[in-house]
Amino acid sequence: MTTNYSQHFNARQTPQTVQADPRQIQNSAGGFSFQITPWERLDRWLILGAEGGTYYASEKKLVRENALTIQECLKLDGARTVAAIVDVSTRGRAPKNDAAIFALAIAAADPRPETRKAALLAVPAVCRTATHLFQFAEAVQAQRGWGRALRRAVANWYDAKTPEQLCYQVCKYGQRNGWSHRDLLRLSHPAQRDDRAAIYRWITAGNEGLGERELKKSGRKYAGVGELPPYLEGFEFLKTCSPSETIELIKLFGFTHEMINTAHKQDAKVWEALLDKMPMTAMIRNLGKMSEVGLLKGMSEASKLVCKRLADKEQLRKARVHPIQLLSALRVYKQGHGDKGKLTWTPAAKVIDALDSAFYDAFETVEPSGKNILLGIDVSGSMGGGEVGGSPGLTPRDAAAVMAMVTARVEENWEIMGFGHDFVKLPITPKQRLDDVIKTMSHLPFGSTDCSLPMQYAQANKLKVDVFHVYTDNETYHGRIHPHQALVQYRHQSSINAKLAVIAFSATEFSIADKSDAGMMDFVGFDSAAPNLLADFARGGAH
Repeated sequence: MTTNYSQHFNARQTPQTVQADPRQIQNSAGGFSFQITPWERLDRWLILGAEGGTYYASEKKLVRENALTIQECLKLDGARTVAAIVDVSTRGRAPKNDAAIFALAIAAADPRPETRKAALLAVPAVCRTATHLFQFAEAVQAQRGWGRALRRAVANWYDAKTPEQLCYQVCKYGQRNGWSHRDLLRLSHPAQRDDRAAIYRWITAGNEGLGERELKKSGRKYAGVGELPPYLEGFEFLKTCSPSETIELIKLFGFTHEMINTAHKQDAKVWEALLDKMPMTAMIRNLGKMSEVGLLKGMSEASKLVCKRLADKEQLRKARVHPIQLLSALRVYKQGHGDKGKLTWTPAAKVIDALDSAFYDAFETVEPSGKNILLGIDVSGSMGGGEVGGSPGLTPRDAAAVMAMVTARVEENWEIMGFGHDFVKLPITPKQRLDDVIKTMSHLPFGSTDCSLPMQYAQANKLKVDVFHVYTDNETYHGRIHPHQALVQYRHQSSINAKLAVIAFSATEFSIADKSDAGMMDFVGFDSAAPNLLADFARGGAH
């Protein structure tokens, strides 16, 4: 009797619970996946962060693991690591800046002087607002002490601002994360130039540091007295003035909603004045409030202005509005109440449509590849855990579906399928609104993860697929064959040199893609550049 040893080891078809390649490691779900490089994981961290953790790993665990990855990248090449942090932050590739700030703080504490210098020089580029600077101060203090170079870097942030920019920052972002401008000025000691001496004195001592002065009002102009800039005089008066005077001050100085008296935020006319020069991101965040006070309704001029601004691609780009910010705003605005607090409103239909369109406009321009694409969305249980980009209620499963919509709206030849332990057609189309897509996804049944199913399905049904897009957290373990093996089998059966694009939705170290194969590549979900890179990969240019 002969022994069939091949039943125990088959290099062409291996269960996912068994290692198929020496380069594979066990993932959090118990299956075996390939380990991505530190640089690839750095990108995942910078873009996706780790808020809410994942189905298998807590936020604390992911943050600790990624902090070690950042340190590993710094050890390999400090300058390259800092450059990657700056690139993701300044190009608006990530939904939030928090992960980049955290990574920069770790770089600023690196043992190599040249790396610390590069990180500290990058502070103004990454920490563009005072809130970012406060976040950086909190993060860097947990990594190192306040030496001369760090003090100088913070001082340079203040020195680089014009007096007008400085007034805006200190009034809009007075304190965050347990830090205030007073704290940072006392630590950093920026240059005491004549054009900002009074501003610094006001920050550290308030009106007490200005001597015998009073705020003067003359008609519609609030004149400066002594050294105090008119902007700060107007800001001081803003604290106690009437709603009509608040409107006057907003028109004169461009004050933002963070600066005005809370009691005046129920006045629609105050919000109308704010809207005229309101920054794009602030406008998106306050759509619910403006609807609640009755400003955004029907065919009001305010509604028209909001829709016009949301349709302006150049404004979206300049404001670094990330697609996920718009998706999150759409989801919350459509439901008519916030995820926290008691604020409720009646959504305006035209604003909902404008948010939906703006989501697609916020991505880089995508040229269709002309290829046949099978979009496989992981709808397993693990994709329902955690949140994407710090957006409460937005799961990786939801995010994967709307990312697929971006490709489906651009490409002509595609099919959208969902998989967990089974592979089924998804009842979603690119003509649906994004909030409807999310609603549909939330009601789908889900189970175990088998990322090989898209390739198996195409092989069984003799589909002609040029590129498989698999949207997943890479926590795969259920199938009888590994995804990379299934792709090789599909190529052999179909005689098509098909590619596999793996779009990751968690900042873990795992991937189902075999990097030794030029036809398999990893991408980061909700990178604003991802759809363009995916199309380039399909055409053959992203190896």
